[in-house]
Amino acid sequence: MRNPQLNEHGELHHLLTIEGLPREVLTHILDTASSFVSISDREVKKVPLMRGKSVFNLFFENSTRTRTTFEIAAKRLSADVINLNISASSASKGESLLDTIDNLTAMHADMFVVRHAQSGAPFLIAKHLHDTGQKHVRVVNAGDGRHAHPTQGLLDMYTIRHYKKDFSKLSVAIVGDVLHSRVARSDIHALVTLGVPDVRVIGPHTLLASNLDQMGVRVFTDITQGLKDVDVIIMLRLQNERMNGALLPSAQEYFKSYGLTPERLGLAKKDAIVMHPGPMNRGVEIDSAVADGSQAVILPQVTYGIAVRMAVMSILASN
Repeated sequence: MRNPQLNEHGELHHLLTIEGLPREVLTHILDTASSFVSISDREVKKVPLMRGKSVFNLFFENSTRTRTTFEIAAKRLSADVINLNISASSASKGESLLDTIDNLTAMHADMFVVRHAQSGAPFLIAKHLHDTGQKHVRVVNAGDGRHAHPTQGLLDMYTIRHYKKDFSKLSVAIVGDVLHSRVARSDIHALVTLGVPDVRVIGPHTLLASNLDQMGVRVFTDITQGLKDVDVIIMLRLQNERMNGALLPSAQEYFKSYGLTPERLGLAKKDAIVMHPGPMNRGVEIDSAVADGSQAVILPQVTYGIAVRMAVMSILASN
């Protein structure tokens, strides 16, 4: 059965998850993103690739950073951007998700950027568009439940490639609340697909998913062992809003056991980079001295995120 994200030519039709996408597709997105980043790396070019197209940002879940970068990316592509305040819209009046999609499609939407608390919501929308003959409308998953956050995974890969060049010789550690993190899942799928030979996951037993060994990663509950000689450290935010019950004694205890301090960073290679999808909890998962230090590339991640989202939307619009 064909991947629902790809058309009959193997080209990207929707971006719903990194899982199952070929390495060539991921590399094409990263290469396209490079073309949007200026020589200074601090500015992203404006191009007319989506002039006349309408992009609807449907954020059923709060996110300032992701929604803003998608909006900036669409505007840099010269698209018309419509941001919907879902909490004050038809969804709060009892209208179903798919009825909302049908109404917006009737307003000549070309692309939906969807963030939803329920895993699988973007897949449901993409299937509905296909079944109702609206195949020209594209769907981008901006985060669904605990499942996937593909553009965050892609911008993380872009950042790693920018600083480390070659995926095939890297050791990458993902640290923290993997159980509730859609970013961790997207990062793991992307790293394995792009050929990273050593992907490590570090965290307490209560915050580790049960199927990690089947995803091609090494699991550590001891951060000292897990960080030894790694090239890249990706810190994860504690997803308190998705936790059921007491999975941790306290934030202070968590920092004591798993927080990234300058001393623990010293276990990694001297030129290791530190990443974080944000927002950061300083003093919980990361020490301020590390977050503001020379090895942190957290702010460049945000800049590259605009270029990567431009790449995804421009590729979808052209296929």
